[in-house]
Amino acid sequence: MDHNKLALPVGTTLDRFIMRKQEDFPYATGELSQLLRDIALAAKIVNREINRSGLIDIAGAYGSQNIQGEDQQKLDVIANIRFIRALRNGGEVCTIISEEDEDMIQTGNNQGKYVVAIDPLDGSSNIDVNVSIGTIFSIYRRISPTGTEGTEQDCLQTGTHQVAAGYVIYGSSTMLVYTTGNGVNGFTYENSLGEFFLSHPHITTPKTGAIYSINEGSSEYFSEGTAAFVAHCKQQGYSARYIGSLVADFHRNLLKGGIYMYPATKKAPNGKLRLMYECNALAFIVEQAGGKSSNGRSRTLEQTPQSLHERSPLFIGSTELVEKAEEFLAAEYSDALASL
Repeated sequence: MDHNKLALPVGTTLDRFIMRKQEDFPYATGELSQLLRDIALAAKIVNREINRSGLIDIAGAYGSQNIQGEDQQKLDVIANIRFIRALRNGGEVCTIISEEDEDMIQTGNNQGKYVVAIDPLDGSSNIDVNVSIGTIFSIYRRISPTGTEGTEQDCLQTGTHQVAAGYVIYGSSTMLVYTTGNGVNGFTYENSLGEFFLSHPHITTPKTGAIYSINEGSSEYFSEGTAAFVAHCKQQGYSARYIGSLVADFHRNLLKGGIYMYPATKKAPNGKLRLMYECNALAFIVEQAGGKSSNGRSRTLEQTPQSLHERSPLFIGSTELVEKAEEFLAAEYSDALASL
């Protein structure tokens, strides 16, 4: 008998994968690798809290609003604390910006080489009904001198300057997906071992797809171009799939092909999603997977941010679908100019 069959390999752990990939960068000194491990540790803790939220009364509203004017859930607050604590204790991050905090968070690690932008718990209002939610993070190398506190300029870098980005989806299984600019890989959490294992190597998104994801409850406020593109999707027989958790909608379309849209509307002329810790991170990931991300007119990663909590429209997913959406929006813009 082949003894190896009695104990088949369990796969490649996230820690081992990060260590091996570090060897691909001859000048790497390990700080980014440690930072990714810190994020993974916080994700494990948040995953635990989510899984037991209905048992220990940490689901539901917290009773206050975040800087976005949105009602905070208890788990929003818990996730924010967990990730900030992990990043502060890890020592590699000098400054953090979070969806839940108005101002930059100085970690006290002035020698840290990185800044992190994070949405600690995206879609948290869906917790009470057991719908998938997630964490989104973006990592930049600081541009201010080490030994000093991080600055707003460190945080307000264009998306092209990201050194890593990723998300965690807490659903039927918990997955961490990330890129450091050399492709996209996904890791599934194995609860009994407490480890993330490589489950989705070299993720590549289809060039086109048959899924469109948009909140059609807001169709009354769509621009003509957005409405025309949605009508086009229906004429093509595409399936409408909208969960209401950005990470969950994006993850499905990344794997299966499709387009996610949160456009500018009459109610939200600048869109609703945040450029620094939602749009840029997912745009980096989708481009590394062979897809595309746009604000409807230009590449998401080339937008110059003006404020920490700046909002932006988002059209993201399979390249052919995003480009088709841009065509409809360009036609709308041309018609508007012609009417002047």
